[in-house]
Amino acid sequence: MIQQLIDRYKYLRTERFLAQTYQYSYAFVGMGQHSLTNLYPVLHYLGVPLKLICVTSERKARLIERKYPYVKATASIDDILTDETIKGVFVSASPSAHFSIASQVLKSGKSLFIEKPPCQTLAELDKLIDLQRLYGIPAYAPTRSLSPVTMVGLQKRHAPAVQILKSRLVKERLVSYDLHYLTGAYPEGNALFDLFIHPLDLVTYLFGKAEVLACQQVAKDSCVLMLRHPHIVGTLELSTAYTWTAAEESLKVSTSKGIYRLSQMEELTFEPIPTTILSIPIEKVRQFNKTIEHLYVRNTPILLNNQIYSQGYFGELQTFIDAVESRQNHVLTDLQSVRSVYEVMAEIHDTISLQSYTNSVK
Repeated sequence: MIQQLIDRYKYLRTERFLAQTYQYSYAFVGMGQHSLTNLYPVLHYLGVPLKLICVTSERKARLIERKYPYVKATASIDDILTDETIKGVFVSASPSAHFSIASQVLKSGKSLFIEKPPCQTLAELDKLIDLQRLYGIPAYAPTRSLSPVTMVGLQKRHAPAVQILKSRLVKERLVSYDLHYLTGAYPEGNALFDLFIHPLDLVTYLFGKAEVLACQQVAKDSCVLMLRHPHIVGTLELSTAYTWTAAEESLKVSTSKGIYRLSQMEELTFEPIPTTILSIPIEKVRQFNKTIEHLYVRNTPILLNNQIYSQGYFGELQTFIDAVESRQNHVLTDLQSVRSVYEVMAEIHDTISLQSYTNSVK
């Protein structure tokens, strides 16, 4: 009897997954290592119908078609923009090319998923926001439910540990936080906009709009910040002076009830503060057994504990696709929602540039 129930549950679970099909076609611009490792596997798992992949050369397009004979490839983005059967476009190309590609997709009236960073400056972001407003409802859309959606690929917002942490923090009185984002050298781009956007967006997402209280460059592409949010102040160390092999991404949040620790998006713990009586710490009077509550840990080899899932890639892509397919209303990370992050990055950039200039003339 028990085995029959187990078999029935597994059958229904598989049937439910196979029944989730998509009515629209999609396209992808870019095929770099990040896309191959983190994005394409999710689309393949979900069965998203990719009609076209756009790359930088005809030679690469032909190589793609040889390796993946079930998909068409092109070196011209116009093939995507003029195809009315394609409703959504995923863009994960060189960060320096994102602004131009995003502008073209927005003008076409198609839904856009744009990997971070969507652009390189606050001025460019404002231009994209204007385009989104101007071309938000294409002529062929009979109702607003079919309007295109725009989403920025800041996947940490969709990480399960972050979702758990955010739900807990709204119920507590915040005190302070301490974040470390340490990687290896990044000579191929702008570390501030390409890499540091992740931790800056994370704290903005968790704590609200940020004000830069202090910013000090301590080495090339390394800085220490103090940010003030509506209900909390925090410090951040952002650096590419360490190593990629053992990169560190950690966040400690102190609240009136205890301390939350988030490590690599793969473990979230809570350590309650010892009780006091008349302001007297009981741990000084009698033995105190320290307790740690594990709120999230990635361990077992199932989908929910796959690194692609725990890092938020699965959640962000599924959110975008469901929004395009009008399955349910999601809160998207649209262009307007990342403007406050760009304001912080612009201030950091200006401050560091001024510090570098001042040091050079001394």
